[in-house]
Amino acid sequence: MSKTSRTLITMPKTARKGEIIEIKAIVQHDMETGFRHTEQGKLIPRDIIRVFTCQFNGAEVFKADFFPAVGANPLLIFTVIATTSGTFQFSWAGDDGYLATNQSQITVT
Repeated sequence: MSKTSRTLITMPKTARKGEIIEIKAIVQHDMETGFRHTEQGKLIPRDIIRVFTCQFNGAEVFKADFFPAVGANPLLIFTVIATTSGTFQFSWAGDDGYLATNQSQITVT
C-alpha cells in the first residue's frame, strides 16, 4: 500500500443553477508499475490507483479507470453542471486495498 495518501480538491464553493463548474482532484500516491526490481533482484509488487469516482449526493457523476502507465500523483480535471446544493464525494481505489477519500460541499443558488 502507498506510504502516502493526501488528497486535494479544487472547486468553487458556490455556483448559479445551470453553471458549468470545473473540479480538480489530485491524490498523492507512490505509484509502482510492478515491473521494477530491487537491487537484490526481487520484483517490486505493483501498487497503482485503479479507479477514481466522483459522486454527487450519492449519484456517480464521473469515473476514471487507471492503468500501469499512469504517473504518480494523478491530477484529474473535469466539469459538471451545478443543479442543486449538495456534497461531492471523491474516492481513489487501488491495489492492496488502497482507498483514499475526500468530500466537498457546494451551494447552488
